Amino acid sequence: MLNLPLDPTDDRAKPAFQDVASCTRWLKQLQFTNLHVVHGVVRTQLDEFNRYPMQGLERLRILELLRETVAHLQTDYVKKIAAKKLPLSEEEFTILASTTALWQQMVNGYHRCLQSLLAGDKRLAPYGSLLCQRCLLHTSLQIFECLQNGYAFEGRLWQQLHTLYAFCEEKNWPFEKLTQLADGHLGNSASCHVIYVKTLLGACVFPGELSRAQLQLAERLLLLWSAAITLDWHFTTSKDDAPPLAVDLAGSHGLEQASQLAANQADSSLGTVRYLAMLPLSKLLRVKTILLQQGQSPQQLDLGDDCNNVDCIALLKLLHRRWCEGSPDGMPRQQGTAKLGEMCYGMEMIYTRIAKKPSRSLDTDAGTDSLARKQIATFGRVLSRDDQHDGKNTNPILESWKIMEESMLGAVMLRKSTTDLRLSPKQIVAVQSVHAGAYILGTISWLQVTQSGHLSAGVNYLPGIPQAVKISSMAVKSVQSVGALLLPAVATLKIPSSLIIPRDWFAPERVVELTNHDNQKLKIKMGLSIEIGQDYERISFIPV
Repeated sequence: MLNLPLDPTDDRAKPAFQDVASCTRWLKQLQFTNLHVVHGVVRTQLDEFNRYPMQGLERLRILELLRETVAHLQTDYVKKIAAKKLPLSEEEFTILASTTALWQQMVNGYHRCLQSLLAGDKRLAPYGSLLCQRCLLHTSLQIFECLQNGYAFEGRLWQQLHTLYAFCEEKNWPFEKLTQLADGHLGNSASCHVIYVKTLLGACVFPGELSRAQLQLAERLLLLWSAAITLDWHFTTSKDDAPPLAVDLAGSHGLEQASQLAANQADSSLGTVRYLAMLPLSKLLRVKTILLQQGQSPQQLDLGDDCNNVDCIALLKLLHRRWCEGSPDGMPRQQGTAKLGEMCYGMEMIYTRIAKKPSRSLDTDAGTDSLARKQIATFGRVLSRDDQHDGKNTNPILESWKIMEESMLGAVMLRKSTTDLRLSPKQIVAVQSVHAGAYILGTISWLQVTQSGHLSAGVNYLPGIPQAVKISSMAVKSVQSVGALLLPAVATLKIPSSLIIPRDWFAPERVVELTNHDNQKLKIKMGLSIEIGQDYERISFIPV
């Protein structure tokens, strides 16, 4: 039996609309010139509407009428915080909280209809799977809203999603085709099963790791593949299989390793655990990756028209790691005591820590413009683009972090303090454990603010011990020298040496002068751009 908390209805509630006709008129008069104001108006009226007592079918018709407008409003409103550095400011976090609250109000509205159906409202009988799908859908939207903006969400959302799907199973609705209202537009018609599995798998992927094109492709693939993934009561596995994943419908978490969850449920006879066999999906991902590497196009493999081979291959490999290898959520699995470490950010800061001196040359000439001279007089250097947009970053900052997990490839870290210094994926960082003698360079692959307000980060390490060097442009009449980081060749891994330089410094075949810590100079020619991030570029080079 479905049991989700809802406040009782109240005859004193006075929504601006009480039937389809009045709702239609109300929607027409909404003004979208100020998104903050209109979002508040819609939230207030939907709250009043959910408390107002009315017949179930009329409520459903109104919700279906509101749904498209709410979706458009939410999409536009949440753009205000898209791709913001973390943690969000108080104003930005208020937008996120308001957005998720409005999705929950949509869940509450459809849940009212489900209550009416369970109470015997026969006019709602054809729409049971539609009501459950809408509740699952808007719960899923809350989860993805939090994930896309880098915030952990409360376990109650998983509980709500699992409870709804368990009820759906009870009623045999998971794969049932949705019934459209006579005067309505069906819109999203994916089955309850597809919405649920898509949410489980999608929550394993951190949006910060993906480009916009990859995000769109991941959404399309999840809709396409989720229908074929079964949720079974039992699982079997062999040595070479991709390990199955599992979810506890009575729990407050997403997907976990099946073997771990099965061990925890060994003495339980409740039958609340469902298993997802990942071997077919693993084979599919690997085959498509190989075919892309052999030269077939994404279009030939039904992967869409708006993603290139490089992005598709990177996405498919990431999905395979998240779904078919190791921990599905990629979050800390602390074993023993976490190590203490330090992290510094940005090219200038990292250069200063490694070289033990400032990164920028103060040599200027008559060609240096007045803005640069003012910046040098004020800050002792020419400000980088990040400095000019965020005054808080003008001073070098070294922070204490806990290293929760670490391997040769990277680390999962947790910031010890709750500071206002904001970070973003694809930033360059340097990590040093307390007892280590050298910094390791890395890039932030994902970020998430925990429920306690601390920032957690996934860091991908770059091979080799970094060396601080200077690179000087051969051009004249400019501020000529900036700090860079040399990564020596790693012979055992067959990785050639590379150079980490500030953004916007790279040009193919550009000749620059490299000066090492012993003041030895070497002319080099820039080769290929290997990797580009928020504040750095990793390039190949050859001596001239």
